[in-house]
This record gives sequence, C-alpha cells and structure tokens, in this order.
Amino acid sequence: MTSANSVPNVMLNDGNSIPRIGFGVWQVPDDEAFTAVTSALTIGYRSIDTAAIYGNESGTGRAIASAGVPRDELFVTTKLWNSADRPWTRDRVFTEFDASLDRLGLDYVDLYLIHWPRPMREDYRTIWQAFTELKADGRARSIGVSNFEPEQLRTIIDDTGVVPVLNQIELHPDFAQAELRAVHEKLGLVTEAWSPLGQGQGLLDDPTLTRIAHEHERTPAQVVLRWHLQIGNVAIPKSVTPHRIRQNLDVFDFELAAADLDAIAALDTANRLGGDPATFDVG
Repeated sequence: MTSANSVPNVMLNDGNSIPRIGFGVWQVPDDEAFTAVTSALTIGYRSIDTAAIYGNESGTGRAIASAGVPRDELFVTTKLWNSADRPWTRDRVFTEFDASLDRLGLDYVDLYLIHWPRPMREDYRTIWQAFTELKADGRARSIGVSNFEPEQLRTIIDDTGVVPVLNQIELHPDFAQAELRAVHEKLGLVTEAWSPLGQGQGLLDDPTLTRIAHEHERTPAQVVLRWHLQIGNVAIPKSVTPHRIRQNLDVFDFELAAADLDAIAALDTANRLGGDPATFDVG
C-alpha cells in the first residue's frame, strides 16, 4: 500500500515540486469535501486540488486544518474563476485570490491556476501579469494555467517571460492530447490531467482496459492512472468512496509493459468530454 512518503514528486520549472498523484474535489459539495479530503489525507494524499467555482474551498480548508498534517508537507492548488461578468484588472485578481485564501484558511497556496483562457477576450494576459506578482509576493508559491492551448501559452510567456509551471487539461485515454503534451515538454512545463479517469463515461468498462487490469490484478482505474504516470502526467483523480480513494493512490508498485501502453494509446478518439478552450467562455 502506498503511503505519503512513497508518492514521488515531479520537479516544476520554478524549483518547487508536486506529487505525481493528487486528490481532486470537482463536483464534491462543500459539506462532503470535508469528509472526502479528510479521508484522502488520512490515506496518504498530500496534493489537494480545488477551485473557487467548485464551491468547496471552505470544506477543503477545514479538512486541511483538522488533519494534523504539517503545512509544509501539503501541496494545495486552487483556481481563479475568470468569469466574464466584468473586466479583469490586477486589483480584481488580488481580491479573488484573497477570497480563496480566506475560504481555505491558508496564508498561501502552493499553486494558483487561471481556470480557462477565454481567448476571445484576452483577459488572461492581464490576469497572468497579476499572477506573476502573487508569485513574487510568495502567497502563491507556484503559478500555472488550466485548459490553455499553445497560442495562449506562448502569449503569456512572451508577455512576461514567466513560464507556467503546469497546464491542467482534460486528458484520459479517450483524449490523450499528444500534441499539446509535446508543446508542454518543449516549453518546460508539466502536464496535469483533469478527469484522468474519463468522468465515469464508460472508459473504465473498455475491454482493452479490463483485460490489462486482469493481467496485472488491478482495477481499470489503477491501470489508467499508471498509464498517466508512465507517459509523464500528473493526475488528480476524484472519488468520495474511501476504498476507491485508496486504490487510486496505490499505483506505484506495478508497471505497464510497452504493449500495454501501445494498446491504451490506440483508444484515443480525440473526443472531449468537457468544454473546448478555443470557444468556452466562462459565465
């Protein structure tokens, strides 16, 4: 069984590091987030991923406060919900960041992300500049983005000279994003997968995955998470079921063969489950 001490980290381009497997709380109600995050921390997770729009930063923060895990052993991520209701300014970014810190009950976060690029508005450029100030202040130890495409990544790097530490994107065997992962590698940032298990849309029932799981005496979810690790991703699976939370972390003591990786690569349909970053506008 994997413990907190046996979960490897990956180095970020700013010298910080992030655990290879984290715990996501998307779609977990605030009152349930306390229980789920408490379970995750007890089991051995040390990376917790939330967001302002999830509405569960408070429950997540209460769990962190009561878990008894030293703060410097945790890696807490939250995200700015860059909605379109009014223009984005530096001061607005700082106000929203402070509100997230208050809800979490923390003095700093380990990673702060822009949730969506909204390229049709270009607010992300102003927001990223403000993020670089939060990084300089030390209240956001690392800064990154979510759902960005290569054009937006290169724009903010050209604007500021600051490369995001990672891009959190939809990524699973049905939507493997090989081209975008190659861009990340070239630019020097980590790929982090949201919905790494395919959002319960049938991926884990795929005959190829069930066959590989049977051969390794693992679950299909464990096989998919192991695939993420072996192709270089950080993954943040979500569950509110304790035994599944435990299983999702227990993926570091087996290895998929090259033939397994090839078979999983063949599952890629290039079909998204979530929004298209090129057209999605945050409401």
